[in-house]
Amino acid sequence: MKKKRTCTGILCLFVLAMLMAGCRSDRLDEKKVRDVEYTVTSEDRLPEELKVLIDGKKQQPFKMTYQDGDYLYICQGFGTRPTGGYSIQVSQVYQTANAIYVSATLIGPSASERVVEKETTPYIVIKTEYQDMTVVFD
Repeated sequence: MKKKRTCTGILCLFVLAMLMAGCRSDRLDEKKVRDVEYTVTSEDRLPEELKVLIDGKKQQPFKMTYQDGDYLYICQGFGTRPTGGYSIQVSQVYQTANAIYVSATLIGPSASERVVEKETTPYIVIKTEYQDMTVVFD
C-alpha cells in the first residue's frame, strides 16, 4: 500500500512539473525605449482595403492595426456620436522592448461650440514604419 502511495505521489509531482514547464509568461515590458515617429493620416490617403475595413467597424468603438508594405497603420475609432465637433488627441506613441504603445483620447465639443446636429463616427489612423511588434492601446 505504501509503495502505491509513493508511486502515485511521484506521478503527481511529475505531472505537476510537466504542467509548470509548459506554462510561460509573455509579459510586455512597459519601459519606454524610444518615441515612435508617426503621422496622422487622412481618409483620402489610406489604402482602399483599410478604408473598407474601417467603414465596416466605425459604428462601434474599435482598435486595430493594418500592415501595408513598409507601413503600419494603427487605427482607433470611438463609435457613433450624436453630433459633430469631436476631435482626437494622440497623447503618446512609444516603443518598448517588445511592443508599441498608443494612447489617444476623444475630446468632445465644448459647451460654447456650435456643432452639426448629425451623427458622426470619429476615428484616427496613425501611420508609422512597419515593425513586427504587438500594438497595445492604452
